[in-house]
Order: sequence, then C-alpha cells, then structure tokens
Amino acid sequence: MKNASASFAYQQSAAHGASPLGQVMALYDTILRDFRRALAAIESGDAEARVFETNHALAVVAHLENVLDHKRGGEAAKHLSSFYKVTRALIMEASVNSSSVAIEKLIDQYKLLRDAWHQVELQSPAAAAPAVPAAPQASTPAAQISRAPSTTDATETPRATWSA
Repeated sequence: MKNASASFAYQQSAAHGASPLGQVMALYDTILRDFRRALAAIESGDAEARVFETNHALAVVAHLENVLDHKRGGEAAKHLSSFYKVTRALIMEASVNSSSVAIEKLIDQYKLLRDAWHQVELQSPAAAAPAVPAAPQASTPAAQISRAPSTTDATETPRATWSA
C-alpha cells in the first residue's frame, strides 16, 4: 500500500508538469486503467466495482469531450466528439451487460487513440499546444477532482488527478 501511495504522488507530480498533449494522454491512461479494473471486477463478479470503474471512465470521457476546442480543432474536434458520444453509450452498455468482450473492445479503441496522441506529441515541438483539446484549467471543477489509489491492487498504478 505504501508503494501505491508513492506511485500516486509521483503520477500527480508528473501530470502537473506534463505538456498539454501529455495531460490528454494521462486522461486516456486513466480511462484505460478504469477499463482494466472493470474487467477484473467482471471476472470476480464484483458488480459494485464494475459500476464504479465504468462510471469513472464515463466521467473522464465527458471531461475530455467538454475540453475539446471546436474553434481551433475543426473536423478533428467534431470527430472526437462523435467518438466520445458513441463510446459513452458503449461503456454504459458494457457495464449494464457485464460484458468483458465489450470492455476489451473499448480498451482497444482508447489505446489506439492514446497511441495516436503519443505519436503527435513525439512529432510536435515541446512548446506546441494541441490543436484539438484544450488543457484543463486548474479552476475548472473537473480539474479539482482526484481519485485515491485502489486498495484492491497495490501493484497497479493509481489514477491520475483530473488536473492532468
């Protein structure tokens, strides 16, 4: 447990110093961890944990959609918004049906998107801001929400704060 707390503190610190693209990727990482925890909950028959994890993923997806910069992002922002809307419905359906297959498909989709953002970051100058998502501001309510590390698996990396 002590190791998980140290990891959580490190992750919070790294998120605060990350580039705007790094902050977006941290949110995708949070969604992916939520999905993996939901899968574990499905496998163990823990309905409460499954719902908790999928609800958190839904909240992060909603946050990502809310910070899209439609003015600067144009078509890309429009496509991301559609992606988020469709996957929100898929997340709810996967949770209600306790479907590990659906969660695995969502993991694949979000991993592809996260990897695409990583490639953009690698090709961008360090000071460049993303054209689509605006970085969450510290004053936004979502930026002030954080989650404590899971007590069920001390080896798993804790969730990042939403200020990422």
